[in-house]
Amino acid sequence: MKIRTVLLVLSAVVVPALAQIPTVWIVGDSNASNANRRGWGDPFADYFDQTKVHTVNRARAGRSSRTFITEGLWEKVRAELKPGDTVLLQFGHNDGGPPDKDRARGSLPGLGEEAKEFTLPNGTTEIVYTFGHYMRRMIAESKAAGASVVLLGLTVRSIWKDGRVERANGHFSQWESEIAKAEGVPFVDLTNAIADQYDRLGEDKVKTWFPEDHTHTTAEGADFTAGLVVAGLEGIKSPLAAFRK
Repeated sequence: MKIRTVLLVLSAVVVPALAQIPTVWIVGDSNASNANRRGWGDPFADYFDQTKVHTVNRARAGRSSRTFITEGLWEKVRAELKPGDTVLLQFGHNDGGPPDKDRARGSLPGLGEEAKEFTLPNGTTEIVYTFGHYMRRMIAESKAAGASVVLLGLTVRSIWKDGRVERANGHFSQWESEIAKAEGVPFVDLTNAIADQYDRLGEDKVKTWFPEDHTHTTAEGADFTAGLVVAGLEGIKSPLAAFRK
């Protein structure tokens, strides 16, 4: 009975304390959340004092900006947002796929408000919007909740030519930069930050972080990316820098 009483008292203290400190919400795909700490969102938390800022990794493998919303994953984040929180938003790797075939997760290309109805493989229909539309929705709803938003450029794939790593992965990092400027939120050019470091480290070293494919890293590679995300936040003078360990 005494142990139960102590636990109830601790719960009564800890829960309100967590509710008072700001939360960093990580929203993205497998490059931010992958099994066995192979997405940068898990080691990202290690860089911060969790008594001052609470980090929550809500990224989900295989999702695009579209399916993160249509599957209800974004709504769960939005419902918990509070003033003072920060949303780190990173999508694009899965947005370039077909909108109505295979996993049917692609968004329409571009930043406009175009929309098109598709019949999905399961026989249902869905009106699909552009990458820009979905990203703007998440930004707008974050702001409405009093939260700040930071857009992150895409992580880099281990694809090499003449000793240099690939920097382009469609137009998504460029689009994120343009969306950030138009919506008045910060943008961290994570793509070039990673590529610069990969070029410095060299192909042989970097490829040890990609044992399965050219997109997903080991835990060591994820931690390296997390460090660059933190450096990027410091570079834009994010208030989160004050919560570093």
